[in-house]
Amino acid sequence: MRVVDHYTRPLADGRILCEVCPRACKVGLGQRGLCYVRQNLDGHMVLTTDGLSSGFCVDPIEKKPLYHFLPGSSVLSFGTAGCNLACAFCQNHEISKSREVETSAQRASPQAIANAALELGCASVAFTYNDPVIFYEYALDAAAACHEAGVKTVAVTAGYMHPGPRAEFFAGVDAANVDLKAFSDDFYHRLCAARLEPVLDTLRYIRRETAVWLEITTLLIPGENDSIEEIDALTRWVRDELGAETPLHFSAFHPDYRLLDRPPTPKATLVRAREQGRANGLKHVYVGNARDRDGETTFCAGCGAPLIRRDAYAIGEYDLDGKGDCLRCGAKLAGRFAGAPGIWGNRRQPVDIEAWA
Repeated sequence: MRVVDHYTRPLADGRILCEVCPRACKVGLGQRGLCYVRQNLDGHMVLTTDGLSSGFCVDPIEKKPLYHFLPGSSVLSFGTAGCNLACAFCQNHEISKSREVETSAQRASPQAIANAALELGCASVAFTYNDPVIFYEYALDAAAACHEAGVKTVAVTAGYMHPGPRAEFFAGVDAANVDLKAFSDDFYHRLCAARLEPVLDTLRYIRRETAVWLEITTLLIPGENDSIEEIDALTRWVRDELGAETPLHFSAFHPDYRLLDRPPTPKATLVRAREQGRANGLKHVYVGNARDRDGETTFCAGCGAPLIRRDAYAIGEYDLDGKGDCLRCGAKLAGRFAGAPGIWGNRRQPVDIEAWA
């Protein structure tokens, strides 16, 4: 455990107001916020998962998904218990809704995480599985150790965070995939117990105020956020507010957790959303959780040629030079590139982090 009083305010009735995220939990003595990992102990807020992880795995960076950040490289992924959203469709609920803070976790110091990533040949470490917003102090310590070792850091987040901690957190991150769950406040209220605008604020902040490489994912749920009108509004907003070369991933839903009465997303819905985004001027729109040759391919924003062909995260054709420029027309592909692509493929390798303790 670790005292994390920085973004808190004591209330007259003995509760503590947590100001890390817009949920603004008022936490009584001995109680926890909705995230479950921030607790009022003896009048101080503590992070109960500091130094604890729900598990580690080496993944392809494309699985985060990040398609324009060190393509083909491997990333050491980890998360903790808990989450500050309450998504009825959570597809990682065994971790994000876990109440077994210690019994389901491995102990992992920031230095152990950096050492493991380095020795396993990972180009980056990802804070993922649940939302790093709720354990951002632990994530920042890990990020500092990783950067000291020459390892990049990645955040996979819903972006539901207040401005103060948000600025601190993204100062320690090299790339982020933000889960834009829908483009309606009604959806966020009904299915996530949250609000849309703070997420849009985070997206604007990352793009305008940081050097963090940004990509976005939207999980399309039949009958909820997949209408032509909503996808039109979402893609136009991304183009206008974040730029036409911001990668956007439309991902397939499958029934899970408390949303079991919806069918899986038809592939045709994903293809239509991708076409709609491209028609609205977005240069890099992808299809996720479904095999689609064009929907997995990165095309040049200059000449339209295929630059990176993928098959289930594994890279095939790669027509960029070491700086990320198109070999045909010389146009620069938006992203972060480092020479030749990695060769990790689509493997998934569980890691016993305690071996590096």
